[in-house]
Amino acid sequence: MSTEEIRALTLLGRLSYGRVATSMRALPFLAIARHIVTADGRVVLRMHAGLGHHEACVGSVVTYAADNLGLGDSDLWSVQFTGTAETTVPSDEELTLFEPEPVAVNGEPFEPVYMRISPQFVNIDRLQYARPRAVRNAA
Repeated sequence: MSTEEIRALTLLGRLSYGRVATSMRALPFLAIARHIVTADGRVVLRMHAGLGHHEACVGSVVTYAADNLGLGDSDLWSVQFTGTAETTVPSDEELTLFEPEPVAVNGEPFEPVYMRISPQFVNIDRLQYARPRAVRNAA
């Protein structure tokens, strides 16, 4: 594993959620996902099966991205990696790394589906400011 991949996975491990991007019916598609970084340097995503978003991802090349934008840090970063998504059954140890499941998504009971991504391309973008930025509250 390269130094860049290690840095990216370390940053990714600081957050719980990100966005997975792929195409659906030849159009760009973006969906939120909960993630964990495993000991072997892979990323496991948990999504709601009821929406069917995972069906567009499985077997396809996807990009997964997460960032600390909007958290008020003076060192902003965005991690993106690309790889093929595969369905998986997480180990008991991996399941304990996930936060508790949501009760519902868009009003329907949450049904988890898991995908594993082995990064093939990794990118980190950083924006550094001299002092922490003020965080704006959305009203």
